[in-house]
Amino acid sequence: MISPQQFQEELNLCIQNALREDIGPGDYSSLACIPDSAVGTAKLVVKEAGIIAGVAYAKQIFEHVDPRLTLEIFIQDGTAVVPGDIVFHVSGSSQSILKAERVVLNSMQRMSAIATKTNLYVQLISGTGTQLLDTRKTTPGFRAPEKWAVTIGGGANHRFALYDMIMLKDNHIDFAGGITHAIKKTKLFLQANNLDLQLIVEARNLDEVQEILESGGVYRILLDNFDFETTRKAVEIIGNQCQTESSGNINENTLRAYAECGVNYISSGALTHSVYNLDLSLKAIE
Repeated sequence: MISPQQFQEELNLCIQNALREDIGPGDYSSLACIPDSAVGTAKLVVKEAGIIAGVAYAKQIFEHVDPRLTLEIFIQDGTAVVPGDIVFHVSGSSQSILKAERVVLNSMQRMSAIATKTNLYVQLISGTGTQLLDTRKTTPGFRAPEKWAVTIGGGANHRFALYDMIMLKDNHIDFAGGITHAIKKTKLFLQANNLDLQLIVEARNLDEVQEILESGGVYRILLDNFDFETTRKAVEIIGNQCQTESSGNINENTLRAYAECGVNYISSGALTHSVYNLDLSLKAIE
């Protein structure tokens, strides 16, 4: 996994690019009708029930726009909210607040939707011992905030990108000439490049599970698109030899049943690729 410093660098890049995209050479609407000296306060209003996420991220966005802006936070990340709740007040330059408004709202609405869905999934597998993971199926350029939102909702992060974990999936295996060849080549590559990375290998059936185990040195086996019965058999075969992860078209109707098969993890792309933004609004306080 990437370090906290690397993660913060990714967040900074997300903020910088979002502000560049939205502001460009200037917020002409505000510049045209609001004096430079004008100050004010706005409130972040919840308009839909869910789990709020992105408060700390919003603070970073406001600081990038104008370090003189101040936040009075009433509701922290990870809290259940209902329509009418006020999450925070932001005070300072009116022009600065308006520059940040859309980036803050777009980010928080998306992050809150992800946290809300993640929290639902976490509750569905509560008590099973299985941990919920996200995937790399994120919005291009917005991965760090989306993965942050998963943790706010109670889930955990899978690998961040292609460089912080080795994950051999079906195409890698087929292009490499099979599981045994792929694992062997990967071990040699890691050794030659002095890389200490966890190795996850995807299995498409029980024969492949056995072949992975025989190769050894694997951190986790990904059981992709296995049915319940085959998942239980795979967990029994693997035992304590390595970790297990289920994935592939798992939804809220099947999530609990897969967890009850005894897998260590369930990864779900739906946490980030199939959510609808939570309705939030930033309103000036007159």
